[in-house]
Amino acid sequence: MATKKSFPLRIDPNLYEALEKWAADEFRSVNGHIEYLLREAVKRAGRLPGATKRGQEDG
Repeated sequence: MATKKSFPLRIDPNLYEALEKWAADEFRSVNGHIEYLLREAVKRAGRLPGATKRGQEDG
């Protein structure tokens, strides 16, 4: 398994509380949910290898 990069994250307590509830609804940890949300945003922006930007067609 690849190692993961660790870093401190300062976040507004109200935002954290909302993320905590959302993560629980999705049966994820807050950390796992933040990673999921970031990964999806990066994919939509076409910043991951093999990903295309939303609205762009292949070819």
